[in-house]
Order: sequence, then structure tokens, then C-alpha cells
Amino acid sequence: MSITTPGLLAVRAAVAPWLDKCEAHSVVLVGCSGGADSLALAIALHVESKDREIKVIPVVVDHGLQENSAEVAHRAISELKRIGFTEIFSQRAHVTMVDGLEASARRARYQVFQIAIENFGAQYFFLGHTQDDQAESVLLGIARGSGTKSLSGMPFVNLPYIRPMISLSREVTLAACAESGVTPWEDPHNLDQRFARVRVRENILPLMEREIGPGISEALARSAKILRQDAEALDQWAAEIFSEIDPRDLDIHALEALPVAVRARVLRLAIYAAGAPSGSITADHLAPIEALVTDWKGQGATSLPGGVKVSRISGRLSLLNQP
Repeated sequence: MSITTPGLLAVRAAVAPWLDKCEAHSVVLVGCSGGADSLALAIALHVESKDREIKVIPVVVDHGLQENSAEVAHRAISELKRIGFTEIFSQRAHVTMVDGLEASARRARYQVFQIAIENFGAQYFFLGHTQDDQAESVLLGIARGSGTKSLSGMPFVNLPYIRPMISLSREVTLAACAESGVTPWEDPHNLDQRFARVRVRENILPLMEREIGPGISEALARSAKILRQDAEALDQWAAEIFSEIDPRDLDIHALEALPVAVRARVLRLAIYAAGAPSGSITADHLAPIEALVTDWKGQGATSLPGGVKVSRISGRLSLLNQP
């Protein structure tokens, strides 16, 4: 296997700084579906880990969503063995359909990832998302009318998960596999037009490239990075304010003085602290709460998920939990 070709060198350069942070004889994991992105990442980690005395263990998940899913998982394992891996963690996921195939499969996949992390005590879990995946995420966020955090796409780092190839194109990973003599598997779901992400990948991005000009994916990924930096700064600002207040009794004048973006974050933190389920509060939920602060006309209390009730009383917002 060649280890000095341009595609693979780019992936190796992306993973090397993270391996430098690991202690000798530590364990890191890498998710591998058998596709080009995850195989290129696995190859780079295998090469870069040798001199660092770090053990890399691939994690292969059988989602059981296709008739030949076990065969696909076995093929991924075979390719990983050809690369040189001697220990591979593989497990079938239990996909419970709750909110669509993609989201349900993702949730089941991460449950397997968490099992592997706990089994091996891994410091990092590497994921093979690329610049193209990031661009798709941004466009989907725009279509949903999402906020800054969603438009910022997938985080580069969300420990223990690391996405070192988020600034590399899919062409780089395909080149790395070809240069290394590895044959990636193409998931038929990646061509299934029932999925919004596939339609973005196969139809929308190519159209934008033709009509607007080349480099759209790179530009969207760059925008995502800037938006994430902005979102993190606003989150930090809101967290500092939140740490100094009583989340169940908020002063209206203090809230009015905040920029809308910061106020919305403070309100969201307060609502979660009052008992709303994590991730349950949407912009639609926040709109009547914002009106209690900035458009007060004597309106009554607002009920939110988790039994949280928000009222304006004597110039203050009162948050109570009434299950």
C-alpha cells in the first residue's frame, strides 16, 4: 500500500495533529461503513498510528436496514483487514423508527459508537464526514429555516467525536482509496432520491455549481465554519449571563437590554433549567416568550414541553414546572 500519494497525504495531515494529542498505547476508534470517506480515514489513521504506538480500532455498524446488510458489514471488515487492522469492533444496531429512517439510523449508530467508546476507554472517536457532507448539512438547514447553530453544520470537534476531514472534499477520499488499492462500497441509500440529503447531493449542489460557479461546497463549508464561530461566541455570552441569574425569576428590563440572539439563548437555557426536555424548544416555542418580554399586552401564561409554564408577573418572567 502506498503511503505517500497526494490524496492520502491530505487525510494523514488532517488526522496527525489529533494523534499527537494521544498518549502512547492509548486507544482511538474510527467509524467505518466501508464507503470511501471512512475507509480513507481508516487508512490514514492506520499509517499515522504506527510510529506513535497508538492502537486504532475500527467500528463497523450493521444497521440491518437492507437485505444484504450483514454482507456489507462483512465486506467492510474484509477491507479493513486488508489495510492491516487486526482488531475490529462490529455490532448490529437496533434501529427504532421514530423520526424518519435517516435520523433513526443515526441514533442507533451512535448508540453502538457509545458502547465501543465505553468498552475500549477511547479518548477520540474519528468520523469520516467531509466538506461535501458539511455543505449538504448547511443547505438542508437553510431549507428548514434553521438558526445559526444548525446552519453552522456539523462541529469539527464534539468530544469524543472528531471530524478531521471536514475541510477535505470527497474527491480527496476517493483518491486516497484509489491510491491505496482499496475498493470502497457505495451505499445504495446514497442514490435514493427519497432522501432529502441525496436530492441535495445529486441535484441541488450540481445545479448550483453549474449556474453559480465552481467551489460551492467549499464556500458553504467556509460559511458554516464562520457561523459556528459566531454561534459559539453567542452561546458563551448567554451562558455567562445565565450563570448570574435565577432562571425561574427573570428581570424583564435586563432581558430587554440584551440583543435578540443572546436573549433567545438565555430564555432557552432558563426553560431547560425549569424542566423542558433537552432539545425540545424550537423558535416557535420561543416566540410567545419573546412577546412577553418585548410586546407585552397583558397576554397570559405560555405552556411549554415538560410542563414548563412561563408568565409575566410584576415586570418579571416566572418559570414554573407543572407536570
